[in-house]
This record gives sequence, C-alpha cells and structure tokens, in this order.
Amino acid sequence: MANDDSRQSLLSSMNDSLNLKETKANPRRIRPHPRSKLPSEKASDGQEEHPFINLEPVLVPREFRFKYVLMLLGAYLGIGTLWFFLIEDQISGTKTNGIVDSIYFCVVTMTTVGYGDLVPHSSLAKMLACMYAFIGAALVGLILSNAADYIAEKQGNLLIKALHTNEESNSTEVLMDMETNKVKYKFLTTASLLVVLIIAGTLFLFLVEGMEFVDAIYCVCVTITTLGYGDKSFSTQGGRVFAILWIVSSTVCLAQFFLYLAELYTERRQRALVKWVLTRNLTFGDLEAADMDRDEVVSGAEFILYKLKEMGKISQEDVLMLKERFKALDVDRSGTLTTEDLILS
Repeated sequence: MANDDSRQSLLSSMNDSLNLKETKANPRRIRPHPRSKLPSEKASDGQEEHPFINLEPVLVPREFRFKYVLMLLGAYLGIGTLWFFLIEDQISGTKTNGIVDSIYFCVVTMTTVGYGDLVPHSSLAKMLACMYAFIGAALVGLILSNAADYIAEKQGNLLIKALHTNEESNSTEVLMDMETNKVKYKFLTTASLLVVLIIAGTLFLFLVEGMEFVDAIYCVCVTITTLGYGDKSFSTQGGRVFAILWIVSSTVCLAQFFLYLAELYTERRQRALVKWVLTRNLTFGDLEAADMDRDEVVSGAEFILYKLKEMGKISQEDVLMLKERFKALDVDRSGTLTTEDLILS
C-alpha cells in the first residue's frame, strides 16, 4: 500500500509538471478528482491504517511453491532410488542396505558431492548416473534454492518478531524493520543454521561414525563445499540415513549463505549511494538536468525523478515510457486521470 500511495503522489505531481504550460495559462488550477479509497486502504474500526505491507499474503504463494518444490524433489529422489535399487548389483563400493544406499547415492550425486564410496561400474549404471547428475545439478540450483529461500524468510520473520518481543513496539515498527533489514535477517538466519548444521555433522561423524575430531571437521568441510574427495565419508547404515538429510540441507544452506552475503554487500553499497545522493549539495548543472520540460523551474516531481535516476532506481527510458503511458490514458487531455478517462480508454 505504501508503494501505491507513493506512486499516486508522484504521478499527481508529475502531471502538474507535464502540463505546466496549461496550468500557467489557466488561472484556475486543475484539481484532480478525489480518488476513492480501495477497501484494503480503508482503516478498520476508525483507526488509520499503517502504510506498510503485510507480509503474510506474500508468504502464501511462497508456501504453495515450497510444497511444489517438495513434491518435485520427492518424485526426483523416488525415481532415482528405484533406478539404482534395481541395478544395485551394477554399483560397487561399501554397501549397507539396498534402499538406504540407493537414496544415499542419489543425494550424493544430486548435490555433486561424489564421495566415491559407491561407484557405477556398468555402462547402464554409468549412463543413468550421468543423466541423474545433470538433472540433479539443475534441480539444486532451481528448486532447492527456492525452498531454502522460503525457509530463510520464514525463520527471518520469526527472528525479527522475537527480537521485538520484549520491546514496546507496535506492529508497524516491526513490519518496517522487517522490510528495511529483510536481507540482513535472512543472512543471520542462514548463518546460524549453517553453524548448527556444521556442528551437528561434526558431532555425528565423531560420535557415531567414530572418526577423529579433525577428520570429522575435514569431512564436513569437503561435503558442504561439494568437494567430496572420497577419503572420508559416511560408511554405516545409520550414518547414511543421517547423510541423506544432512548433505542436502548443508550444501544448499552454504549456497544461500554466500548468496545473502553478496546481496547484503550490494544492499549496503546501494544504501551508501542513496545517502550520498540525498546529502550532497545541488549544483546549477543538477537543476538544469532535472528540468525535464525546460521551463527553468524544477517541480517536486522533476526533482524526485532526477534523484531516483541518480540513485539508479529508474532510468530515463522508464520515465519517457511512463509519460507516454500517462498521455495515452489521459483521453480528455486535462492533465489528470479520472474515472471518465479510464472508461474512455
């Protein structure tokens, strides 16, 4: 709703600027028709509604997409498990249980870890492994990252609410904090989850698989980075059951960690640019560049558009495109958009 109100205010000011000559020629300023508020914009119980976005509707389509991701991942692992279970005699290496080994082999192949403790040795098994590896690489990037993003956003929202639990802050301040620092909280959530997964993997390898502590840390690192040298891996049936979930979670979590780290760095640079644009002194050249209609007067709309272009939020092509769109909608050429204009257009 904040975006809608901002666009409406900016569009109204821009209309005055585009039709400045008509306004000067007519002593009576053309007033835009009052805009009727949408039901979602009306305040409930006589209170003014806060102009911030409610994040719950955003999570609804994400939740649907997350369910679709899980279904697709389950189908992919199910088909792969069936494949390699039927040809388990064509796969050599350290084996425990047929079904567990098949799922474990699918996960190791899909995440490109490739320990080498289970290796296809027939032509059919090798062709199936190649096909499965290509499809798995695409799924990890396309599907699992979406699922991880959904989980990180969900956990980030809970983290923000938890931080405000003992503070005297209303829902508006919480939502504003969520929107302003969303990337930061998602980064912190992913980083925390990554630390938990590293500790859990290390302790499991040390206590259950019987590895030396240094070897356990080494195996965790080569796994989550998908190096998979093969000298250390999960060799017991219980270890492979744990690895099926842990390998997928840890490899995807590490990828999301670096993604959010890069996004956080970019966002901070963008904020620094915005701060510089807003605080620097204006020059005569700035006024000349901001004067879009060349009437030697810079209106509020022209100033805002110039600053947005300077921040990299909008380009000159975008402005010209929006101006043409406004002219097309303004059928009666009054300089304002009314319900009559929408009906005629």
